[in-house]
Amino acid sequence: MSPDTIFALATPPGRSGVAVIRLSGPLTVEILDSTLGGQRPEPRKAALRLIRDAGGQAIDQGLILFFPGPASFTGEDCAEFQIHGGPAIIEALLDRLLELGGRPAEAGEFTRRAFEHGKLDLTEAEGLADLVDAETSAQREQALAQMTGALKSLYEDWRARLVSIMAAIEGEIDFPDEEGVPDHLAQTARTAIQSLQDQMARHLDDNHRGEKIRDGFNIAIIGPPNAGKSSLLNAMAGREAAIVTDIPGTTRDIVEVRTILGGFAVTLADTAGLRSAQDIVEQEGIKRALTRADSADLVVGVLDGSVVWNQEMTRVLEKSHLLVVNKSDLDCRLTLPDSGVAVIHAAITEGEGIPDIERWLESEVTQRLGRREMPALSRARHRRNVEQAFAALTRAADSLDQPELAGEDLRLATWSLESLTGRVDIEDVLGEVFSRFCVGK
Repeated sequence: MSPDTIFALATPPGRSGVAVIRLSGPLTVEILDSTLGGQRPEPRKAALRLIRDAGGQAIDQGLILFFPGPASFTGEDCAEFQIHGGPAIIEALLDRLLELGGRPAEAGEFTRRAFEHGKLDLTEAEGLADLVDAETSAQREQALAQMTGALKSLYEDWRARLVSIMAAIEGEIDFPDEEGVPDHLAQTARTAIQSLQDQMARHLDDNHRGEKIRDGFNIAIIGPPNAGKSSLLNAMAGREAAIVTDIPGTTRDIVEVRTILGGFAVTLADTAGLRSAQDIVEQEGIKRALTRADSADLVVGVLDGSVVWNQEMTRVLEKSHLLVVNKSDLDCRLTLPDSGVAVIHAAITEGEGIPDIERWLESEVTQRLGRREMPALSRARHRRNVEQAFAALTRAADSLDQPELAGEDLRLATWSLESLTGRVDIEDVLGEVFSRFCVGK
C-alpha cells in the first residue's frame, strides 16, 4: 500500500456547475469519516452528504462515492467528491483534505498507482492518456482500443510464443546427446521464429500510421510567391491564419494550422514562396519551406495558372503529391508537363475548387491512416522496442546452431516486449510516461 494519500481536482479549474475531487490512498476512509461526520456512503453507491470543515461548519453538499480497494481504479481505497464548482468551495475542500493528511497528486499519479497495482499495463495507461487528449474520432478510436488492451494482447501473445521458443532452445542445450533431439528442436524454433518475425514486420511496416493518428498528419503547401498558398491555407482553416497581400514574398516563415480531415488530425503548413531570392531572410524562409516539404507526409503544390511555365515550377512539381492550378478564373496560360501528379484547377479567392481539394486530401489521408488488421504503434517508444525485439529475433534465427547464443538473443527480445508493457523495472520510462498525464488522472 502506498504510504500517503493523494487528492486532486479531476475537472478543469475555474467556475463550473460541478467539480470532481478524487482521493486515493490509506487515509481515504478516515478522511471520508471526518468530512462526512461518520456518514460514509456504501461502496460504489452515490450518496448525497453534507461536507464539513474542522469546526463542523458546512463546506458544501454534494454526491460522494467510495470505492474500497482493491476493486477500484488505483487498487487502493478511493473516493470522489462531486461538489458545486465554485472556486471558494473547491479551495475549502482541498484545504480540508490537506489538513487531514492528504497531499496534492502529481501529474498522472492516479494512473501510475493503477499500473503499480496491476490494474493497467503500460500500454493501457498510455491509451488512457491519449483518450483524455483525443481531439478527433480517429484518435479516440485508437486510444480506446489501446486502453482496452489491443496492444497488450498482441505483445503478451508474442511474449508467450517467445517463451515457448526459448523452451525449445533450452531443450537442445539440456539434451545435446539425445539422437535427433537437437535437429528437431532447432527446426521447431526456426519455424516459430519466422512466424513471429513475419508478424512483427507487418506491425512495423505501417508508415508510422499510429503516430500520425495520435500526433497529426502533416501537409505542406509549397509554390512560387503569389500563387495562392496562403489563401488556400486560410480557406481550409476557415479563418485568416496567414497574411495575404499582392506583394511577392509576404510569407517568410512557416505558418501552421491544425484542422480535421476525414476524422483525422491534420497540420497544414503554409511556406515561403519558392524563387531565386537575394534577401537573406527570404532565403532562410525558402530553405525552411523545402525542408518542411521533404519531411511532410503529403505536399500540395500551388501554381498560378495565369503565367507561363518556368523552371521554378519544376521544383514544385517534383515535390508535390497534389498540384493546385490557381486563378482559373483568369486567362489560363499555364501548360503542365505530363507528370502523373494529381491536378485540381481552382480559383481560391473565389472559393472555387476548395471542396475538390478538401475531398482529395480527405481521401488520401483516410487511405493512408485507415483501419488495419493489427493495432497501431502509437508512440516512438513502442516502435523502438518492437524493432529491438525484431533485431534480437533475427540474430537468434541466424545462430540456432549455437543454442546458447540464440537463447540469449531470445531473452533480449522478451525483455524488449516486457518493457513495452511494463513487466520489467523501467523507472526512467515510467517517469516519462506518467509525467505527461494531466493532474487528477
